[in-house]
Amino acid sequence: MGPGEAPPKGAALSRSLSRLDLLVIGVAQIIGAGIFVISGVGVKIAGPGIILSFLVAGGACTLAALCYAELASMLPQAGSAYTYAYAIFGELLAWIIGWDLILEYGMAASAVAAGWSFYLQDLLGGFGLSIPVWASGPPMSLPGRVINLPAALVVMGFAVLLIFRTRLNAIIAMGIVVVKLAVIAFILVLGVGLVKPQNWLPLIPHGGWSIIQAASLVFFAFLGFDVVAITAEESRHPGRDVPFGIIGSLALCSFIYLAVALVLVGMVPYTQVNPDSPFSTLFRQVGMFWAAEVVGVGAMIGITSVLYMLLLAQPRVLFAMARDGLLPRWVAGLHPRYRTPHRMTLLCGAAVALVASLTPIDKLAYLCNIGTLFAFFLVCSGVLVLRFTHPTLPRPFTCPAGKLVASLGALVSLGLMLSMPASSWWRLGIWLGAGLLIYFLYGWYSKRFSSR
Repeated sequence: MGPGEAPPKGAALSRSLSRLDLLVIGVAQIIGAGIFVISGVGVKIAGPGIILSFLVAGGACTLAALCYAELASMLPQAGSAYTYAYAIFGELLAWIIGWDLILEYGMAASAVAAGWSFYLQDLLGGFGLSIPVWASGPPMSLPGRVINLPAALVVMGFAVLLIFRTRLNAIIAMGIVVVKLAVIAFILVLGVGLVKPQNWLPLIPHGGWSIIQAASLVFFAFLGFDVVAITAEESRHPGRDVPFGIIGSLALCSFIYLAVALVLVGMVPYTQVNPDSPFSTLFRQVGMFWAAEVVGVGAMIGITSVLYMLLLAQPRVLFAMARDGLLPRWVAGLHPRYRTPHRMTLLCGAAVALVASLTPIDKLAYLCNIGTLFAFFLVCSGVLVLRFTHPTLPRPFTCPAGKLVASLGALVSLGLMLSMPASSWWRLGIWLGAGLLIYFLYGWYSKRFSSR
């Protein structure tokens, strides 16, 4: 399917999303575990220099976001990086990146669900409540644990909800975003009066390399704008509104991250920041226990919205692959009333629930990270290729300094991939190898039985 072509009749998703809906979806996905958890870990690496790390990471993500915006305006169809790879590089590479996106969104959703479960248990503990030990986490993480039951239940609950129209889900996401931004405003308004400028110094206590190390970590706190590209086919005016949603959500979240980082390392000396739950602990350290509970609830809501958007994105990648004939056609089946990929939504939900309930969160996060960078590398490379091979193609949104931005984006993504541990590479290799085996077996099966 080439640029500008409409999807096949009967297989198109419902166009129901406005410009504001897309902006909200982006913010709902970006702001979550990154701001409430990753920022604290980053402080341990870079100290007050985490402020600079957020600037570096935001700049790196901006390169990829501009490339996503250009391709999304040219190819406003479900599938995001998969769709772009299909149009630019062909079927085989499209399958590889589609299979990679399934890994990225699936592992990210599983990790977020596991984190959500532990936040819930911590919140219940504050009220003297608890769930049975056997249902509190994955096996072998602690004695007596068998399954992370809250993680599985929250995933399946959202999977059922996502069967309904995407417009309904955007409205729900808007409500979550309003609450989440209100909690962040609460942190800023309450925390700014407790900031002591001397806590910002020395700005780089661990040397310049710590800034880059922390940036490679908090880079993932900016991810989520690509989910806006996934929903392009459901946008009313994709050429205009999808780039707005991608760039607008990233810009807004970058500003929020910078402001929150200034408060985080300004309220107490950076050595006292808790890497697991930095903001709730921060208010407890200054004696504001009621504020800590408010922030704890806000963190849960923030993580909930991220999980919600990830579960929305993964089935739409599979939908796009099936519609192109790379998976069985029944995968692309839409609900007769709501026009959403209901079968894949439930199947993906069941798979994510199983993985989230049985796998430690750290192993999930590593797989998500390298998969995301691989997708970014291909998207930036695709923009660069099109600038040389099809320079006159209509571009409703044109990435400024496109060749330079695309080149830098590809190099930055590849550089961050090379900085990942070897275990991440061999896990990615096993996943992609399994995907290629499925691709060739399904191709052989399709040709054999279609000729009869």
